[in-house]
Amino acid sequence: MATRRAHVRWEDNLREGQGEVDFGHGAFSAPYSFSSRFEDGDGTSPEELLSAAHASCFAMTLSRVLGDAGFEPAFFEVIARVTISPQDGRFRISRSHLTCEAGIPGINDELFAVHAEYAKSNCPVSKALTGTQITLESRLRV
Repeated sequence: MATRRAHVRWEDNLREGQGEVDFGHGAFSAPYSFSSRFEDGDGTSPEELLSAAHASCFAMTLSRVLGDAGFEPAFFEVIARVTISPQDGRFRISRSHLTCEAGIPGINDELFAVHAEYAKSNCPVSKALTGTQITLESRLRV
């Protein structure tokens, strides 16, 4: 069983504070702040990191699902857009919208859409986001 680790250091209060997140044995390190999360400031945000996790998990799950069905994908391009919204005076992650373009020899649009929906519902990150609206647009690219 795999257990992954991320490290954060945060300094100061919410509005003026800043943090640094790192993970992947040094592969990724980035600053984050109130401005990078809720405005258009430099750095990353928890939602951006979650979108990366969701997009990559979905792509891997879809690759497995298609492989199990006898297809060999050439590529996937996946974008996840994670939305944080105010609710009852606080914030919550309310939505993750996946967009997937794929090159898969020998499959039609309808069958691809069925497999993509299955992967959306069954990737581990989607399951961890229970209670969050997850939507998907999928299309084949020739």
